[in-house]
Amino acid sequence: MAHPTEHPHVVVHPPALDGSRRVTEGDETLGIATHADDVSEILRLADLYVTDLAESDFIEWQGGGPDDWPGLSEQHGHQGA
Repeated sequence: MAHPTEHPHVVVHPPALDGSRRVTEGDETLGIATHADDVSEILRLADLYVTDLAESDFIEWQGGGPDDWPGLSEQHGHQGA
């Protein structure tokens, strides 16, 4: 049985070619995020409530932090052109 003070280890993986990022806990994929708000919602649905994604001690950001969504921001930037 897990101790109440233990936190899960959540990984937000490096961006895919389309800019989306996989969110996992251990071997389980919790979801696919296209924005930091998606990460918050994925965690909420997994009963993991986080108020500050960048400062959370149990989220490991690989390939950039909560503000890094390459590919997606470039696509969004070209929509108004």
